Amino acid sequence: MAQTVIVSGGTGGLGSAVTRRLLDDGWRVVVPWVVESELSRLPESDALVTLEADLFDELSVAEVVSVAAADPSAPVRAVVNLVGGFAMGERVHATPIGEFERLLQLNLRPLYLLSAAAIPKLIEAGGGSVVGVSAKAAFAPFSGAAGYITSKAAVWAFISALAAEYKDDGIRANAILPSVIDTPGNRESQPDSSRKGWVSPESIAETIAFLVSDASAAVTGAQVPVPGVD
Repeated sequence: MAQTVIVSGGTGGLGSAVTRRLLDDGWRVVVPWVVESELSRLPESDALVTLEADLFDELSVAEVVSVAAADPSAPVRAVVNLVGGFAMGERVHATPIGEFERLLQLNLRPLYLLSAAAIPKLIEAGGGSVVGVSAKAAFAPFSGAAGYITSKAAVWAFISALAAEYKDDGIRANAILPSVIDTPGNRESQPDSSRKGWVSPESIAETIAFLVSDASAAVTGAQVPVPGVD
């Protein structure tokens, strides 16, 4: 039987690589989008479903899950939450609370809303997998990014809570911990970087493909480092 996965952020630099890999693995992939021009990053496939959605809005997220669950021959078995963002700034005493809260919302709200809406579908299907994106920096902090570091640590805390709450429902929840991902956006924002130690989207996509597959049936509540190899 075919299976459906929802990939939030699936048109992004990392998300498009994840979407391609999951399509190659035979998944029906549902990708919400915000920027229409980014759809050109995705391959043409009968197994790809795209729809415009605001993943910060509860009703819009509910519509995404409804579309994902619309094909009874391909039940929803996985959710990959890739929406999020990074920002550098000043130290805490010089950072407005609004900026701190913006990063918390950016990295947590879509993850929470999509997980909460999709989990009943995973339970109906007999279980499945939720993947979130924390960060290496959440466990190796540096100055000038307290909002980002805090939000990514909270992503891990939320994923670990899901793993505990839904273990008896056959739902696994795991977080990947990348360093800097070698995406066009990161290259543009850091043009002078040597990119030494950056990890490719395709490498992370391989790991995510494993985490949503039956091959990872014994893995839940895990921090999965994906820093790449220098």
